[in-house]
Amino acid sequence: MTLYLRDDLARAWDGLDPFEQAARQRGDVFRAREGRRTLRFEAGGRHYFLKYHAGIGWKEIFKNLSQAKLPILGALSEVRAIRALENAGVATLSIAGYGQRGGNPARRRSFLVTDELMHTISLEELGERWRTDPGPAPFKWALIHRVGEIAKAMHDAGVNHRDFYLGHFLIARSAVERHDASAPLHLIDLHRSQVRGRVPRRWRVKDIGGLYFSTARLGLTRRDLLRFVRAYTDMPLRDALPDKARLLAASRHEGERIYRRYFEKEPGFPLPFSEHPGKDI
Repeated sequence: MTLYLRDDLARAWDGLDPFEQAARQRGDVFRAREGRRTLRFEAGGRHYFLKYHAGIGWKEIFKNLSQAKLPILGALSEVRAIRALENAGVATLSIAGYGQRGGNPARRRSFLVTDELMHTISLEELGERWRTDPGPAPFKWALIHRVGEIAKAMHDAGVNHRDFYLGHFLIARSAVERHDASAPLHLIDLHRSQVRGRVPRRWRVKDIGGLYFSTARLGLTRRDLLRFVRAYTDMPLRDALPDKARLLAASRHEGERIYRRYFEKEPGFPLPFSEHPGKDI
C-alpha cells in the first residue's frame, strides 16, 4: 500500500479510511466513467480536486490493449508525472494527497487529491477570446514562447503528456488582465502521461501534433509557429529547421490527422517551417 496525505488533508480526513473517503467523497462531479471519478470538493476551507480509480477490470484492460491503447491503471502515474515536472521547474498541480492499495491491476484502488487552481483561464479559452478581441501581440508572442519552453522542459524530463492541448495550460485571469506573460503557466490533466528516462520520438510527435491541432481555430501565423519552434528546440531557426525537419513534419501530419478525424475536412494550418526561414525571430 502507498499513502501520502498533506497535513491539511490529513486533518480534513482525520479518523477516516482515506480510500473509503476518496470512494464516497461528495462534490461537483466532472467525470465518471470506466471505474474513475473526477470531482471538486471543499474541506477545511480549502478547495481540492479528487481523481479516484476503482479499477477498470480485465475486460477493459484487454480492450484497450487490443486497440493499441495503454490502459490507465491508477492515479500514481499522474503523481509520477507531477513530481517529474516539479523537478524540471514546470508549474503544474500541487499534490495534497494520494494513495494506492491492491496488487491486482484490474481491481487496484487509488486516488489523487490536488489543490484547485482557482481564478484561472486556459490558453484555449484565451485564444478563442482573442479571435474577436485580440490581446497585445507581445503578450501573445511571449505566451507562445513559454509554451515552447514548457514542452521542451517536459520532454527533457522524460514526460510525454498524451493530452497535450492548449486547454491544459492554465494562467491566472489577473495575469491576463495585466498582460503578464511571466506569471505561472500551469500544465494540468496528466492522468495519461508517461514517465521514462527519455521520451521516444513517436511520443514527442504525438504531443507536438496534439498541440498543433489545438491551435487550429486560433488563426496563428507561420511566424507564431516559428516562435514555438525556436523555444522548443532552444536553437536559432537557421539551425533548428533543418535539424528538426523530420520531427516538425511528422508533428504537423499528426495534427492534421487529428483535425481530419474531428472535423472531417482538410485543415488549413500554416506551415511551421520551410527551407528558407528568413530572419531569425
